[in-house]
Amino acid sequence: MPDTPKSKDTTGGVEAVERALRVLDSFVPGDTGLSLKEIADRSGVNKATILRLGVSLEKFGHITRDTDGLFHLGPSLWRLGSVFRQNLRMGPAVRPVLANLVKATGESASFYVRRGNSGVCLYRVNSHRLARDHIEEGEIIPLSMGSSGRVLDAYSIRQGKKATSIRKAGYYLSLGERDPDVAGLSVPVLGLEGELLGAVSLSGLRVRFSETVVEGYRDAVLDAAQQILVEIGEI
Repeated sequence: MPDTPKSKDTTGGVEAVERALRVLDSFVPGDTGLSLKEIADRSGVNKATILRLGVSLEKFGHITRDTDGLFHLGPSLWRLGSVFRQNLRMGPAVRPVLANLVKATGESASFYVRRGNSGVCLYRVNSHRLARDHIEEGEIIPLSMGSSGRVLDAYSIRQGKKATSIRKAGYYLSLGERDPDVAGLSVPVLGLEGELLGAVSLSGLRVRFSETVVEGYRDAVLDAAQQILVEIGEI
């Protein structure tokens, strides 16, 4: 049976790639596995071609096949989805949340993401106080110290007692790790599948992060992380 495209395409392209994408597009929410015939019926791609394409798709983790011969979407697609969500233009959703956090606490608020072996300040709203922790957007931070770096490390690399302790607590308070006069409190922002989207951080002079106010700061940062998830549609 020849391949039958669902609609005529006059834009050009690579036919084999388009067939592979039609195979992937056959899956819809609720599918627990598709047979070869079901994929052929839905995609218009013949069975022999699906089997050939399946070898390459499985090699790259885009499709898996179970012992019953049913096809499933593979883990590589989950990874690509995570990358897509992390690279969305989140500014319009994140900045107002950070601004409200600054207004509520008087301290500076940031949103960090992990890039390779470092963290990056993606969005920042600085405190209006004259004495403050000042960081610019785009600044690189190490993962080995500081509240935001520690949280990004704990929820991505996930190794060691420190990471385990941070995940158990759900936040991390840093007192003078990166600068003896600066304190920071950070919490993770986790997607629907538990993937790390970033970290929300509150930072300021260490003398203002006393035991009597830290608990309130922690609750405010946790609330900000939840609000970001609401704004970007992850809740």
